[in-house]
Amino acid sequence: MFNTMTITKAAGALIGALLFLLLANWAASGLYHVGPAGHGGGHGEDGELVQAYAIPVEDSGAAEPAEEAPQIDVAALMESADAAAGEREWGKCRACHKLDGTDGTGPHLDGIVGRPVGGVDGFAYSDGMASHGGEWTPELLITFLTNPRAEVPGTKMAFAGIRDPQAIAHLIAYLESQ
Repeated sequence: MFNTMTITKAAGALIGALLFLLLANWAASGLYHVGPAGHGGGHGEDGELVQAYAIPVEDSGAAEPAEEAPQIDVAALMESADAAAGEREWGKCRACHKLDGTDGTGPHLDGIVGRPVGGVDGFAYSDGMASHGGEWTPELLITFLTNPRAEVPGTKMAFAGIRDPQAIAHLIAYLESQ
């Protein structure tokens, strides 16, 4: 079935491939040297990283106060909210949340308005959400859904947020209609 020439060719190919990989590794190590600390060798003493360029910056002494977030008239938003438009917004939520009282990746949103924050029994909330306190009001839902990670640091909710407060009001109207 196999003769010695076939076995010799197969062994030669295997040894040649290994030799090629070893030489490629040797060349790459020489070209892209990484020191023992993993930061590259010779960049400082005792693992200290040294800046290549120092950019002088004047210190004004006091930090500028952050701009206040614009005030949102939640009552006006909720008055003009449309549940049908909220159903379209619900499409962003339905991948993780359900409305039938069962939990998905996230807690169910059945009866969310007026419910305590972190109040679904048996759901494993993040520490930030569990310790937040309060109850879900339209105001808090708008603030949270605009930027979840800013409102509740450490939340497990991997959602960037909905930037339009009116769209969130539509969503709240839809959730209340269910």
